[in-house]
This record gives sequence, structure tokens and C-alpha cells, in this order.
Amino acid sequence: MSNDVVYGLHAVQSLFERSPERVLELQVQKGRTDRRINTLVDQARDLGVSVRFVDRSRLDAKADGVHQGIMARVSAARVYREEDLEDILDRLNEPPFLLILDGVTDPHNIGACLRTADAAGVQGVIVPKDKSASLNATATKVACGAADNVPLIQVTNLARCMEWLKKRGIWMVGTAGESCGNIYQSDLTGPLALVMGAEGKGMRRLTRDLCDLLIFIPMTGSVSSLNVSVATGVCLFEAVRQRQ
Repeated sequence: MSNDVVYGLHAVQSLFERSPERVLELQVQKGRTDRRINTLVDQARDLGVSVRFVDRSRLDAKADGVHQGIMARVSAARVYREEDLEDILDRLNEPPFLLILDGVTDPHNIGACLRTADAAGVQGVIVPKDKSASLNATATKVACGAADNVPLIQVTNLARCMEWLKKRGIWMVGTAGESCGNIYQSDLTGPLALVMGAEGKGMRRLTRDLCDLLIFIPMTGSVSSLNVSVATGVCLFEAVRQRQ
């Protein structure tokens, strides 16, 4: 597997808690000796992971964001494939609750959606293999550990995957501002896949056509739309409220 990096205190801490076997090396900024960093250094040494103290410039060059003086070099996170999806669904002891992201290309949004999906109890996040952001270091940091907890499933043909899910009795609910279904008046219980469109463009036509229901988030302010990760959070937690 190729190597990747995870940076930031919370992301590295979550990595040690959930997938310590992925850590190949811990790099720490010279001069940083606060309690949380010292704890992570001790954990790494207990696991037999090498620890290197490096100049801040080295971390700055590798991190696409705030690294907080710590970075782990890791084996690549597992990305699930289409053939894994059936096993994931067969192992469930409750109605499926999935998130489908149709062409979200910003890794910050992928990470934020994964984090929200984890908090909402989503059992899998499905993305198209092409025209979608990858699970890179930026997405992993923003996800704050969720990337190791919620399966990210890449599928070759999203429409075909949606058709297969529909045959398994999973209700496809898509989001579109011009739809007539108010999210707060729509049924989001039972086997469900929430379908979110790409930044700016929304869902592709075929994806939209395969949805059983289109819903919108009522808005009263001056803005016309929400960031996809924010909209995902609103929709997922309305579903959580109803499912409880």
C-alpha cells in the first residue's frame, strides 16, 4: 500500500485509538513538548513506532492545513469497493442508513461529511470512483477519525449501484432546492440512502432520476444554498431525529 500522512492532534490521536496498526512513523516538531504531544509520543514508542523530531518547515511542507506540530506517516486507509457493499449490508442488525455523495470534489467537504456521517450513525458513505475527492490527508484530518470508522465505498457506476440498492428495498432520498418535499414533512425512517449533490452543480440528472423522493431544506435568509457538508448535517440529523 502507498504511504499517506495524518496530521493534527485530534486526527493523530484518533488514529492511535482506532487503527494503530497503520502508523509507520510519528514526526513531531522540534521544541513541542505539551502534554497531548508527549502522550502521543509515549503511545508511539509503546507500539514500537519510530518517533522523529523534525523542523517545523518539514511539517509545513507536507500538511495542507494546521498540523499542530505533529504528523503520522501511515499506510493508506482502506477504501471499500462495490463488492464490499453487500457484505456491509448483510452484517447490519438494523435498517440501512447510507449517505451517497454524487461528485463532491473538495476533500474538506468529504472529510466533513464523513465526520457528520459517523456522528449520525451512518453505516457507509458511497462515492463514485471518478469525479470525487479521494480520502487524502486533508479529508482524513477534517474527518477527525471518522475515516477509520465509517466505510467509504467507491463504486464504478453510481447509477447502477443505486439501482441495486433500490432492489434491496433501500429508499433513495435526494436533495434539490427546487423540489416540493420539505425535509421536515418527509418520511426519513426505514432503509434509507440520503443522496447529496456536488458543490454548486448538485446531483447529476441520472442520479436525480433514480431518487424515489426529492426534498429541500426550507431557508428564510438571503443565501440561496448551503455548503454540501452543512446541508448533509442538517438532513442526516433530521433523519436521526425521525428514526429515534
